[in-house]
Amino acid sequence: MKSEARQAKTPPALTAKIVRASAGHVAKQGSVYRSGVSAQSVGSSMLWLGAISLPAGRRTSAHRHKGHETALLMTAGQEIEIWSGAALERCEMIRPGDYLFIPAGVPHVAVNRSTEDAEFLGARNDPAANESVVLMPELDEIVP
Repeated sequence: MKSEARQAKTPPALTAKIVRASAGHVAKQGSVYRSGVSAQSVGSSMLWLGAISLPAGRRTSAHRHKGHETALLMTAGQEIEIWSGAALERCEMIRPGDYLFIPAGVPHVAVNRSTEDAEFLGARNDPAANESVVLMPELDEIVP
């Protein structure tokens, strides 16, 4: 049975793929992205999965993800602030072990006032490694 399965030619698109860790890039909102599963790396059509970090003492620019939901798990660092809402009126603290969901189109800013880099495992329903982020400079001065 095994030899018959080995002889069958499965198209590469229908096999599992391993993605090795790679160097990251600074996204236009200011966080560091290290893509894992994406359209570019494996031909994903609906999912992006990767690592995201926010260096100590840094913050993202005010932005939203047009049409894309984001889910995050904070894996390392100290607590950071997540500001969200139409006028960034809500501020909550996220700590290692916490999950965060950001609905599509919701303006947000992440602020890392700690002395440690914050690390996240992130997923979104957009397979592009460089998703369509919409910067919102008119909101940047709201968050100190």
